[in-house]
Amino acid sequence: MLEFGKSSIWTTVKEYVLMTVGMFCYAFGWIGCILPAKCMGGGASGLSLLIYYATGETISIGVMVFIINAILLLIAGFIVGWKFGIKTIFCVCMLSFAMSTMQELFTQPDGTILDIFQLDNRLLSTILGGIFSGIGVSMSFAQGGSTGGVDIVAMIINKYRTVSYGKIVRAIDSVIISGALLLPESAQIGIDGVVYGFVMTAVFSYVVDMLMTGNQQSNQIMIVCQDYQAMADAMNNIAHRGATVIDAKGWYTKNSHNIVMVVCRKRDTPTILKIAQQVDPDAFITIGSVMGVYGKGFDALNKI
Repeated sequence: MLEFGKSSIWTTVKEYVLMTVGMFCYAFGWIGCILPAKCMGGGASGLSLLIYYATGETISIGVMVFIINAILLLIAGFIVGWKFGIKTIFCVCMLSFAMSTMQELFTQPDGTILDIFQLDNRLLSTILGGIFSGIGVSMSFAQGGSTGGVDIVAMIINKYRTVSYGKIVRAIDSVIISGALLLPESAQIGIDGVVYGFVMTAVFSYVVDMLMTGNQQSNQIMIVCQDYQAMADAMNNIAHRGATVIDAKGWYTKNSHNIVMVVCRKRDTPTILKIAQQVDPDAFITIGSVMGVYGKGFDALNKI
């Protein structure tokens, strides 16, 4: 019991440390890259940046992020219930702290934000901002955390309408980024800043997808063959993968068959195919991508 307690404490500490690092990385993407380039972005951070520009750059972006998320959490609490995990609240608070700290740290005596990389290129700064923020959010997601924002809005909308998360994110981000077109010329955003905002969102989404799935993506391989027992044994003993045998019937021939189903990581797919070809060169094989696989040998259900 004592060892389990120590292991549990260490796991919890590690998760919160990684979420903290992730939020600082996310904040650096916005404060250290997006803000000096005078660009835009989506989500609660993008809305905070929009308000920051609209008010003449006189407020703390971190404070606005906290206020926006707090209002959304409060509204969602009354509408869909108080189902927010402590990790989400922790990430929201840590993100606000990280952004406020970095904005104060990077603000120069003349009031401008320090350009860390000295790129003098808005596009490169935007791409870097998307990369850093994507890495930060991925670190948080991997530990079960969330930055709130659009996640909370999606929860509220799905209370009354079934709309995909992706559509909600794209719609809200588009409105926020396009809102920069209404800013005065003194904000120095312009149409190019809006375009770069969409670029940043695209880079951010790509980085998150790659880090959250990447080599962890899985394939579901369906093998139709004559000797299904030999095929299943080969999957177990040679490929060292689990196999499931499914009864099936080919409707063209009206013959009964057995399908050997194997789920594996994408990186292991070529090995599975080579073994299947060796067992039965005439096997009929289909491969489908699987969004998530949970259970022994794959991801844990508590990471959902």
